[in-house]
Amino acid sequence: MRVKNIMSSDVVVVDKDQNVCDALRIMKKHKLSRLPVINTNNDHVKELVGMVTEKDIAMKLGSSKYGNMAPSHFHVSTVMSKEVIKVDMETDLGTAANMMLENHIGGMPVIEDGEMVGMVTKSDFIDTCRGKAYENQVVEEAMSTELITVAPSDRIVHARRLIIDAKVGRLPVMENEEIVGIITAKDIAKSMTSFRKVVPDKHKAARIRNLLVEDVMTQNVQNILATANITQAAEMMLEHGCSGFPVVDEDQNTVGLITKTDLLDIIVEMEGVR
Repeated sequence: MRVKNIMSSDVVVVDKDQNVCDALRIMKKHKLSRLPVINTNNDHVKELVGMVTEKDIAMKLGSSKYGNMAPSHFHVSTVMSKEVIKVDMETDLGTAANMMLENHIGGMPVIEDGEMVGMVTKSDFIDTCRGKAYENQVVEEAMSTELITVAPSDRIVHARRLIIDAKVGRLPVMENEEIVGIITAKDIAKSMTSFRKVVPDKHKAARIRNLLVEDVMTQNVQNILATANITQAAEMMLEHGCSGFPVVDEDQNTVGLITKTDLLDIIVEMEGVR
């Protein structure tokens, strides 16, 4: 199977001169976490000039360098990644999945004859995990067991730094050795945007450090049994629109975390790329 068989051909884009609030609204409307960034040149041709993700926005809005700037002053061109990893539509799935893993990205523009003709994301790949070949793969064999966690009382700037350093999109929130929530790059981006809209410029840099994980985390988190198979994990992710779940044993003790990245790793192995 090739990228062209799973890609989305209706590509939602954002202009480089729009602000980050526009980008987040577009992402929310279309249930996306990343957007290709375009620029219309002098010949009225739309050129691909970058990619912007929820994580990019969260990371930039939380940085001290831009501490006093309002979200409306952040153009997409300020936060986007200019080095765009692209994939040809004829590339096989295993190779494309490996490209995502090696570059720590969740989606790529699909190119044909130098033109962008689609987008392929982790979600598109995860759909293939609902096939029979994955029913014999068990969650506990694919999950991450070395969890990077935060506490509800930790500051958001601390969670942001962990997400950057660990190159992850979410962190379990632990209290008394139990998971009480999940905080994601999307949660941080939304909280930073709302915060900057209501707090006066002169107070932004100081008050941003008082934002706590418990203020923005998602509670009542869905979990999955370690004995469940990969097909069930894929179906849960697609049904709930989530990129990962805590994994529990039969006594409901948290034993790991299963994410779309872990499933992508399985696809690469199943396709014989490694």
